[in-house]
Amino acid sequence: MSAEQSNATEMIPVNITIADRTYRVRIAPKDEEAVRKTAAIINQKMVEFKNLYAGKDMQDYISMVLLWFTTEQQSNGQNLYELENLQNQIDSLTASIEKAVSGN
Repeated sequence: MSAEQSNATEMIPVNITIADRTYRVRIAPKDEEAVRKTAAIINQKMVEFKNLYAGKDMQDYISMVLLWFTTEQQSNGQNLYELENLQNQIDSLTASIEKAVSGN
């Protein structure tokens, strides 16, 4: 079995709900708790922004949460390497979400 196949078999499917939409993503078992906690924080922040900024659409709330999250990470003193690693994880999660949404 190749390393790529081995990595694929180590991934587990998880249903994550963000902004009232459920996404089925494949993640490493060791990341499950962190992903679920992150999704909970995102949803909590979306509710906060909905209460602060009534009348906006869901895309606005998602954008506000993304800006908040990125600012928090930078203000917590993360170095460039850690931010790049985080961006790679976000890109991977985004690709998984897009794949789930498109039905492929």
